[in-house]
Amino acid sequence: MEKQKQEVRIFERSIMSGSASAKSAKSLFDKLGGTKSIEAVVDEFYKRVLADTELKPFFAKNNMTWLRMRQVQFFTQALGGPALYKGKGMKEAHAKMTIGQHHFDLVAMHLVDTLKSLSVAQAEIDAVVSAVAPLAKDIVSK
Repeated sequence: MEKQKQEVRIFERSIMSGSASAKSAKSLFDKLGGTKSIEAVVDEFYKRVLADTELKPFFAKNNMTWLRMRQVQFFTQALGGPALYKGKGMKEAHAKMTIGQHHFDLVAMHLVDTLKSLSVAQAEIDAVVSAVAPLAKDIVSK
């Protein structure tokens, strides 16, 4: 549990701009528009991921309603919103999957394309990408 909290704190710190603390700077969560916007990002993101024939098999046995909820919680907290995420850490959550760097890159591409399609500013897209890229070490296993 402590490792999960540490991963989320690292993720959150990596997306904050400048030297301002998370409490004094406007969070990326707020810049993106809060909960409703995060929900829209997650919904559009999973439409794209599930339409990708290389990625769809990873989600075949998942309850997507539950997974979307978890993803909204994760992004909300990681981007500086309320601490809602109580799920597994990245390494544990992906341990039983054989995920290559190519798969990780495809997911990241779909996230970027989703953010662009929702008219998110490039600076915020760059901040999200900078935060997600280091997670590869815990997600990629082959």
